[in-house]
Amino acid sequence: MSGELSSILYVEDDPHVRGVAKMALEVIGHFQVRDCGSGSNALLVAADFQPDLILLDVQAPGSDGVATLAQLRRMPHLCYTPAMFVTGLVSAADVARYVAAGAAGIIAKPLEPLRLAGQLRRLWNERRTAGAGLLPV
Repeated sequence: MSGELSSILYVEDDPHVRGVAKMALEVIGHFQVRDCGSGSNALLVAADFQPDLILLDVQAPGSDGVATLAQLRRMPHLCYTPAMFVTGLVSAADVARYVAAGAAGIIAKPLEPLRLAGQLRRLWNERRTAGAGLLPV
């Protein structure tokens, strides 16, 4: 994880949540965001996009965030891209599952759009300076 956070691949199945979060990330955070409504759509979008960060909703119909991340990791240009999960499921067992899947951090739901860009930047910078380890927000 190096450099500044500027581009995000965002996977969220709820169109309202996705739209509000994308707008907040672009307007407040000044990030380049490519958003996807499903894991299968994320695989298509990711084929020609090299984001700095992958942000995934854990619960999604079809392929959940953990399964989607596993599929994205098979793409050579994304195998080391940091990923963070957005979820309301934060029990110790859930967190252990995200860590095992390679989570660089967790953003708790419900999302607070006005805080989201700052949360991601803080996690990004803390991971960059501290090295490995899961940093929940």
